[in-house]
Amino acid sequence: MADLGPPVTVRVADDRDLPALARLRRQWAAERAGEMPDDSFDRTFEAWWRTELPRRTFWLAEAGSERTGFTAVGSLNVVEVGNMPSPGARAGRWGYVGNAFVLASFADRGVAAALLAEAVEHAKARRYQRLVLRPTARSTPFYLRYGFTPAGEGMLMFVPNATPAGQDTTDPEESNS
Repeated sequence: MADLGPPVTVRVADDRDLPALARLRRQWAAERAGEMPDDSFDRTFEAWWRTELPRRTFWLAEAGSERTGFTAVGSLNVVEVGNMPSPGARAGRWGYVGNAFVLASFADRGVAAALLAEAVEHAKARRYQRLVLRPTARSTPFYLRYGFTPAGEGMLMFVPNATPAGQDTTDPEESNS
């Protein structure tokens, strides 16, 4: 059996993780463009983080252990969006999955699935009406395997607290949100 390397854990990120999250974003840019952003990127990323943190939940995947230390190998975040309330109806929430990234060296180790599983559990716990994302062509099959369905214009949708097939419980007032 092949050595899979150090174990990977996923947890909610906090302020202490800013350098690791910025480093992952820099690595994302390097994998796509072949170059690293300049040194001012870390300040730009921190300002973005501070602005977005009240409405986003970030997850960080780390390889390693308490004894050997941890290395950030992936991340994902979900933006919470509140629907405008309607008279006589409860306002709902939904989530937009964004900025999913896993280092290439960890791509086939279940890291993306572990990050997405945390986001789905978060959506269930927060009673989101749906999770939505706009995946790349390369990542679309992954999300489809996870239960997301086409939602038009390149978007995919997942209904965290869905009822069994054939039982439509959609509130017509909420479906136009």
